[in-house]
Amino acid sequence: MEQEKEKVKSGNLIDFQVLRRLFRFAEPYKKQFYLLVFLTIFMALLAPIRPELVRRAIDNYVPEGDYDGLVFMTTILIVHLVLSAIVQYSHTYLSGWVGQVIIKDVRVKLYEHLLKLKLKFFDKTPIGRLVTRNVSDIETLSNVFSEGIAALIGDLLQLVVLMIVMFVTDWRLTLVSLSSLPLLIFSTYIFKEKIKVTFNQVRNAVSNLNSYVQEHVTGMNIVQIFNAEKREMEKFKEINEEHKKAHIKSVLYYSIYFPVAEIIQAVAIGMAVWYGARGILVSINTGPGVIIAFIIYIQMFFRPIRMIADRFNTLQMGIVSSNRIFDLLDSKENIADQGTYEPKEIRGKVSFKNVWFAYNDEDYVLKDISFEVKEGETIALVGATGAGKSSVINLLSRFYEINKGDIEIDDRNLAEFDLGALRSHIGVVQQDVFLFSDTIRQNITLGNPDIPDEKMREAAKLVGVDKLIERLPGGYDYNVMERGSTLSVGQRQLISFVRAMVYDPKIIVLDEATSSVDTETEELIQSAIEVLMKGRTAIVIAHRLSTIQGADKIIVLDKGEVKEIGSHQELIDHNGFYANLYQMQYKEVVT
Repeated sequence: MEQEKEKVKSGNLIDFQVLRRLFRFAEPYKKQFYLLVFLTIFMALLAPIRPELVRRAIDNYVPEGDYDGLVFMTTILIVHLVLSAIVQYSHTYLSGWVGQVIIKDVRVKLYEHLLKLKLKFFDKTPIGRLVTRNVSDIETLSNVFSEGIAALIGDLLQLVVLMIVMFVTDWRLTLVSLSSLPLLIFSTYIFKEKIKVTFNQVRNAVSNLNSYVQEHVTGMNIVQIFNAEKREMEKFKEINEEHKKAHIKSVLYYSIYFPVAEIIQAVAIGMAVWYGARGILVSINTGPGVIIAFIIYIQMFFRPIRMIADRFNTLQMGIVSSNRIFDLLDSKENIADQGTYEPKEIRGKVSFKNVWFAYNDEDYVLKDISFEVKEGETIALVGATGAGKSSVINLLSRFYEINKGDIEIDDRNLAEFDLGALRSHIGVVQQDVFLFSDTIRQNITLGNPDIPDEKMREAAKLVGVDKLIERLPGGYDYNVMERGSTLSVGQRQLISFVRAMVYDPKIIVLDEATSSVDTETEELIQSAIEVLMKGRTAIVIAHRLSTIQGADKIIVLDKGEVKEIGSHQELIDHNGFYANLYQMQYKEVVT
């Protein structure tokens, strides 16, 4: 669907609405951009001077044997070449500079927008596609400023100036020289249309390739566990083959177009030489300098026309990439952060009132959920897989928005809280721990300068992981590598526990925090929980019911509905859902 959408958008020659929006990013650098346009115009005006100097040197000074005049004209020509080189250097550097500073701003804005999107957006969008938007597509935008608009204006202006000078010099020779121009324009148009379609195919192939590689490298353990290397390799070859075909097709069009353009230019030069030489033979007022000047004029005239096709394609590449980027920037799936309440401290009372929630449309995973957690109370959420336990804590931190109902902390609706302030009071330890490729210190503090080493070490000591960290090479400066691959599951879990605790949150959420660790590590966490939960509100999710028997309240969920609420003993005595779950686990343990 996305590919079809992009093809439709790329059908227009130039989308001025997109260009206007794109040029808003150039506003902070408009002085540099205006200077770039000035240099472009100046280069176009300088271009016809060189052939004219050559003509005068040959026609005015060579026949007369005027050596001094020839030296003077040669000196002017050298000065002109030096000036042209300086202007060309300034133009090339400034165009590259403008392009890079603008895409830097676009990339920052796009990444800032990504940080504010709901998790629901990332659930349904391939990461490789987002990487393509943030890297490859944005990189294409730099060419719009460095090789697109400014260069296109310069090329068109140079064509106008050259044509005026050529007609003033010899209008008859100009008409003869440019007689093959319609053929070049036609071939350029065909090339532009073909390469435009090919570019769409290349961009889509790059996006698909990035998505596939990212997803399968991340899930490489699954590929190897199920011995699927050969099958996945075949799929990769297919995607890579499409990528290769798209690129080769563009190379084919270039390899056809440029030789054709060279032949057409050679025909034009031949016509100019033929007609000019004929004029000299029949004593028409045509000198050899004019013929040589026209050879240079034709080369200078045909080069921008050949390049215009590339300029338009560069512009269209930028427009297609801009559309992709703006579609992402315009996505309304960001969490509405309009709350202004920023309490320095909270008591920790949590209330769910008739909450309904669905990840997709009205396929509700939570149905009319209501419960209350008092300040400093510990509750446990239990239930079968898919009962809605993780959804409850995702909603508490506003990772997703509810469909109906209300969630309150300290009798204030979550929407009233500033999002950053809300999450700073909630510490979360997830079941699937993610560690960045960085030091343990950075993974605990996440680069927050407000967390001193003393506080980090104190949290680690409370969790009971301080000695384990100090035994690692470099201690807190030990690099855990990508996704914490150099640490065991239990070690990663403990570090994530420290990461949650170091912010000293009033509300603690443990999402299956002990489900993937050994008994010894679980005992470390349970010991830390007993200390850290004092005076804090705790919400615990656990499959092992033995770990939450001491909870003040246990909430039993089934298919998104609250079935039972009570203490461990009360629910056992009730002999309902919880009692059945407990008896099943007890039988498994006994077995």
